[in-house]
Amino acid sequence: MGSLPVYRWRLAPEGLATFRQLRALGLRPGGQPVVAQLERPRRRRGPLVAYLYRIDQAKPVRPMTPAKRAALERANAARQVCPECRRDAGYRIPASLGMCVPCADAPTSLAS
Repeated sequence: MGSLPVYRWRLAPEGLATFRQLRALGLRPGGQPVVAQLERPRRRRGPLVAYLYRIDQAKPVRPMTPAKRAALERANAARQVCPECRRDAGYRIPASLGMCVPCADAPTSLAS
C-alpha cells in the first residue's frame, strides 16, 4: 500500500474535496479510494486529518426514499422519549444526561 500525498490546511489542489465539501456540492465519493490527505496543525495535539476525493469521479447523492425518511423520523422521535419517565420531552435527550432535564434535576431519594 502506497502512502497518500499530504497537503497542509487550505493548500489542497483544485479538483479535490473532503467528504463534507462533496456533500455541499450534492455529491458523494461513490466508492472511489481516498487520493490524498489534508492536515490541519493543532497546538499540543496531533493534526486534524481529512481525506480528499476527486470531484470528477464523485457521484450524485442518492435521493431519500419514503421508507428511509419514515425510518429517520421514527429514530428522531425515539430520541425524544425519556427512559426514566417515558414522556416525550419535545427535544432530543442529551446523551450526557441520558434523561430529560426535569428527571436529571430531580433530587434522588436517599434510602436510609
